[in-house]
Amino acid sequence: MIQRLLTLFAAAALLAACETASEVSSDASGGASASTASSASTAASSDAGSSSSSSAGSSSSDSASASGSSAGSASLTAEEQLTQIGTQIFFGFDSAVLSDKAQATLDRQAAFLTSNPALRITIEGHCDERGTREYNLALGERRASASRDYLVAKGVDSARIRTVSYGKERPAVVGSNAAAWAKNRRSETVLN
Repeated sequence: MIQRLLTLFAAAALLAACETASEVSSDASGGASASTASSASTAASSDAGSSSSSSAGSSSSDSASASGSSAGSASLTAEEQLTQIGTQIFFGFDSAVLSDKAQATLDRQAAFLTSNPALRITIEGHCDERGTREYNLALGERRASASRDYLVAKGVDSARIRTVSYGKERPAVVGSNAAAWAKNRRSETVLN
């Protein structure tokens, strides 16, 4: 009888833990809580050696110029133009600090958004699989906010930018190695 109760309890706990990313509110501005702060120290100490790889991974769009070809951009959709400019910003382990490469990509995004004032964007914050769900949601929010704040400082109206954190729920690359983790520590800009 006790074994059946334990089995039922374990099944209920498993189902309760299986939240989907769609249940995450569109504005995860709740930020870090006390439990998040305690899990932050656990996650930070789990791999302090990885902090030196601040922006591993690159996208082919990083070589696109800030203004693009005026003749070629007329035939592209806004989404295709943004993809050419670069939509992903990569971060170091347990960090929301923008590297020089990230700032260059955001500079191109700011120029694109300034020349297209009707467009609205969402900046998604993502993390690698390490750390608790709560900690990664807070870290993803900090990463998205860092990108948003940089664009706002460059003159983009903050009312045109929405942020959302997916934490570790939507990895770009599946895997449990340094290369996969580097690709998953990112913010991603998408058109609304």
